[in-house]
Amino acid sequence: MKLTWARAACSHPALSGVSRAHFGELFAELAAPWEAARQSALHEARGGERRRAAGAGRKPKLVFCDRLLLTLVHLRHQLPHEVLAELFGVDRSTVSAAIRQVRPLLAARGFAVPDQPGVRLHTLEDAFAYAEAVTLRIDGAETQVRRPQPGLPGRRAFVSGKRRQNTIKTTTISDGQGRMLLSGVVRPGRMHDQTAVRTEGIAEQFRLRPPVKSEVDAGYAGLAKEFPGQVTAPPKKPKGTACDGDKRAWTEARRRQSSARICVEHTHAELRQWAPLRRFTGRRETYSETHLAIAALVSDRSAQRPTRGRTSTELVLLRDSTR
Repeated sequence: MKLTWARAACSHPALSGVSRAHFGELFAELAAPWEAARQSALHEARGGERRRAAGAGRKPKLVFCDRLLLTLVHLRHQLPHEVLAELFGVDRSTVSAAIRQVRPLLAARGFAVPDQPGVRLHTLEDAFAYAEAVTLRIDGAETQVRRPQPGLPGRRAFVSGKRRQNTIKTTTISDGQGRMLLSGVVRPGRMHDQTAVRTEGIAEQFRLRPPVKSEVDAGYAGLAKEFPGQVTAPPKKPKGTACDGDKRAWTEARRRQSSARICVEHTHAELRQWAPLRRFTGRRETYSETHLAIAALVSDRSAQRPTRGRTSTELVLLRDSTR
């Protein structure tokens, strides 16, 4: 296949996962950092300054545009490196090297902020600083990964108690419209959702920023108990001997709380559209970088959704909180 045909095919949103306009923005944003990293690697390999004029010597088989394209296609569909090498007419090692170079640049971009172009969130502290104006939705998710080899230390740490599979757990934070603000906190699948975010210092963030509110599921009940005015979890189910009125009140309260936090599940669904986050077949050591790269791309698209007014569910919750 000719290189021009490969470029035209891979630049289609169905393959790359991003629009052509978005690809142009990524190219303009990452071209300079990639060139700087390349020159730094060459300087280290040479052991000093270059001895020939710029432009001399062997030309790279793939320019940065091609490297970015094949990396996006690999992230979108998890295509084997051999397939991409056949498309672009290069060796498999060239494709592997290109993905290793571009993927860290995508992972380091951070998460786009709605209605604030140019501002990006990178840490939990950044998300909480932004969250003083919105109510956070926090939820965990698991992605199946390859089973570690027998005899390796820590092999059981990846066995999820819920899914009974080898998984890696991540935590996603969104606003009330399901627009991603942060996704990461990568931990082995055996770790509990609440434990994962506590190791990142989420309790300290709630203490430092009392105005921040959050909607969570039952997995974060401990946080809701520790910060009752900030974290809202599903109410406890009444005992079997409770009257019908209490049971109906519990059902209604649970429905309202579920409606308030369901948008973060929609955010997870956007991530699952990318094949590596449905079932990751690569090395587990590269999952964190892959997840951050994909999540940053998803946040770019979700941040473009315009901010709407309060929904009926949010108005009901606001009314109940002021009583």
